[in-house]
Amino acid sequence: MTVRRSDEGTIVLEGICPVEDAEPLLQMLQNAPGAAVNWTQCRQLHTAVLQIILASGMFPTGQCGDPWVADFWAPKPSQTGTRG
Repeated sequence: MTVRRSDEGTIVLEGICPVEDAEPLLQMLQNAPGAAVNWTQCRQLHTAVLQIILASGMFPTGQCGDPWVADFWAPKPSQTGTRG
């Protein structure tokens, strides 16, 4: 499994995170609502996993290791300094 809890309690996404990781991620977030999510070691993130993160309102730590997600998540110049 590519979703795990670190010894410090952080939820870590690593390697290739397939659709099957969406439910375990949701359960971890529900069981530890204040836990940080680190996705820097994730090389590929299925959109279902990304949807769980977005729906949770979490802002994962670090830049996502999946280049597409990192580009998607990065603020665009037109958004800099504005409120959603």
